[in-house]
Amino acid sequence: MIKRFIKWCVEFPSWLNTRQSRKFFLFSVIATLSVVDTAMLSFPLNAQINLPRTPASELRGVWLTNIDSDVLFERDRLKKSLQRLDELNFNTIYPAVWNWGYTLYPSKVAAKVIGRSLDPTPGLKGRDILKEIVDVGHQKGLTVIPWFEFGFMAPADSLLAKNRPLWLTSRSNGTRIVKEGIHNRVWLNPFRPEVQQFIQDLIVEIVRNYNIDGIQFDDHFGLPSELGYDAYTVALYKKEHGNKAPSKNSQDPEWVRWRANKITEFMKRVFTAIKATKKDCLVSVAPNPQRLSYNFLLADWQKWERLGIIEDLVLQIYRDDLNVFVSELEYPEVKAAKSHIPVSVGILAGLKNRSIPMQQIQTQVQKVRDRNFAGVSFFFYETLWNMSKEKSQERQTAFQKIFPTPTAYPNLLAGWKPFS
Repeated sequence: MIKRFIKWCVEFPSWLNTRQSRKFFLFSVIATLSVVDTAMLSFPLNAQINLPRTPASELRGVWLTNIDSDVLFERDRLKKSLQRLDELNFNTIYPAVWNWGYTLYPSKVAAKVIGRSLDPTPGLKGRDILKEIVDVGHQKGLTVIPWFEFGFMAPADSLLAKNRPLWLTSRSNGTRIVKEGIHNRVWLNPFRPEVQQFIQDLIVEIVRNYNIDGIQFDDHFGLPSELGYDAYTVALYKKEHGNKAPSKNSQDPEWVRWRANKITEFMKRVFTAIKATKKDCLVSVAPNPQRLSYNFLLADWQKWERLGIIEDLVLQIYRDDLNVFVSELEYPEVKAAKSHIPVSVGILAGLKNRSIPMQQIQTQVQKVRDRNFAGVSFFFYETLWNMSKEKSQERQTAFQKIFPTPTAYPNLLAGWKPFS
């Protein structure tokens, strides 16, 4: 009954005519119910009703991708999937908008640079899935934060790679291909101004044209540390180091630091461009733990967080070993970020050929909650219950127990101030 009442409040349209009003009203309702719950504890034991405890706010997210997943490729399937997420009390979705060298929304920027305005997959033709997701998601009270999944990465055989060969970077031996599973990838050079402008233009295009709540990057906005030896980057390094060439050791501290700092400078410009376009658009990053992210992908999210150019951190901790998982939650840089901005934890729900048992997911969620993180997000939608060794209904029931009642998406911007 209480759950139905809260959902009625979220969906009631007549006077809650703005998203901000609906969020505020929902928060007020939940706060009121928590007072009622407390009062009920003073009743005689046989008169008590045991209600599940729900945080006043908690990020409950899931990533939607077009890799090993069909959720985006059919309008009704997408709508039903968002409906089910709402019914199971998720409140945040991260739909991929930049994958496989294409945009997943009609893009004038992509049309000009790549030669195609949209991913050519048949299920996307004639559709604007980002608009669909925003419209249906907001109708269901979901927070919508598009995700630039591929970052500077592209398939080796993509139109982008073929049409812009000078934009690609390489190893010291001149090779460019980086294996990702069975796939051949190449990487755009994040130090070239024209590459930076292209990526920034894609981002601003989305922020300007869609009613999104935020935008998310991950450490694909870095660069594998083995790369960066293309002629342009080497010349730039020499120019700033008295004609000294970069070390052949890709893990040389100075060479790592120089490239990571260049990427940080680009992130500053992206942050500024986003805020100039839509000041309340949340800037979120979902990276790997700092040591991996910095040393091997040159994405120094710890510095980004200290500089105040990200407002939300969703740390990907995809670990089966519970001790390792917990240890990643305890690192100093994670605790420091928690004292500054909301920090949530990305949990692996499974992969195409790797089923994660529900018991592991439940335990990891509890460990995150025990440490007062802002919430959790799951990678990825299809493995929540459609791609698992366990029965779909059993997993959906388990998620219902994890999120027994609705709760508000955290107000990630309230009271937040960047470090000086």
